[in-house]
Amino acid sequence: MKLISIVTPCFNEEQNIREVYEQVKDIFVSLRGYAYEHIFIDNASEDKTVSILKDIAKVDNNVKIIVNARNFGVLRSPYYGLFQARGDAVVLLFSDLQDPPCLIKDFVKKWEEGFKIVIGVKTKSEENPLMFSVRKFYYYLVKKMSETEQVVNFLGFGLYDKQIINILKQFNDPYPYFRGSITEIGFERALIEYVQPKRKRGRSTASLYDLYNTAMLGFVSSSMVPLRIATFIGFVAAITSFLIAVVYFIYKIIYFTEVQMGIAPLAIGIFFFASVQLFFIGIIGEYIGVICTQVKKRPLVIEKERINF
Repeated sequence: MKLISIVTPCFNEEQNIREVYEQVKDIFVSLRGYAYEHIFIDNASEDKTVSILKDIAKVDNNVKIIVNARNFGVLRSPYYGLFQARGDAVVLLFSDLQDPPCLIKDFVKKWEEGFKIVIGVKTKSEENPLMFSVRKFYYYLVKKMSETEQVVNFLGFGLYDKQIINILKQFNDPYPYFRGSITEIGFERALIEYVQPKRKRGRSTASLYDLYNTAMLGFVSSSMVPLRIATFIGFVAAITSFLIAVVYFIYKIIYFTEVQMGIAPLAIGIFFFASVQLFFIGIIGEYIGVICTQVKKRPLVIEKERINF
C-alpha cells in the first residue's frame, strides 16, 4: 500500500484547521488502496490552533504535529515540513482552505500516470480582483525575467514524488523559494487548474512585508536580469548625460550672453540620477541579502515539539 503524506503549514488558523483535517480524512476514506499521514507544521501560533491539533492527534495516529519554537516565516516552515514526510508522494496543502483538498484525488491520479510533479494552478480567484491581477502581473514579470521556465499562478499547492523531495534536500537552501526550486528541477509536470475560493473564516496572516519579501526573493532567486538591467541603464544614462553636457557646453559657448545656466536643470539632473542610483543599490542589496543568508547556513526551523512521529 502506497503512503501519501499531506503537509499542512499553519499559523493562527483555529477556525479552519479542524475542517482541513476532516476534509483530508474523508478523501482518503474514499481513496482506497492508499495509506496516509497528515503532518501539520505550526509556526508558533498565538491562538488555539496547537491545542485543537493535539486533541485531534490523541484520537487519530495519522495526524502528526510539529510545533516550531518561533515563527520562522511563510517560506521556511512549509519547506521544512516537506522534508519530514515519509510518503511515496507528498502533497503540500495550506490550511486556509483556499486550496481545494478535493484536488488531492486528481493529483494522485496524475501521479499514478507517471508525473513526478503535479501542481495546482489557479485560473481565477473569488478573492479581491485587484490583488489577483497584481499577483498575475508579478508572475508574468518573473516568468519573463527568469532563466528557467516559471508557472504563472502557482503557489506551491501540489503533489511531489519522493524523488523530487530528495532532490530538494540536496539544494541545502536555508531560505528557499519553493516555487522557483520546483521549476528549476525540471521533470515533466502535470497542471491541474482550479478556481481559488474565497476565504470562509478568519483573515490571512500574511503581511504586506511577507508578500514583498516573497516577491523580491522570487526575482533574485530565479534571475540575474535585474542586475544586468542596472548595468545597462547605468551605461545608457552615462552616455546620455555626457552627450547632453557636450551639447549644453557648445550651446553656451556659441550663445554665451543669451543662455542662462540656471539651477533648475542641475537640480533635476541630480535628483533623477540619485533616485536611479538608490533604486539599483536596493536591487544589489537584495542579492547581497540572499548571499548573506546562504552563507550563514542556519537551520530552516527549530522545533519546539513533535507529536505522533
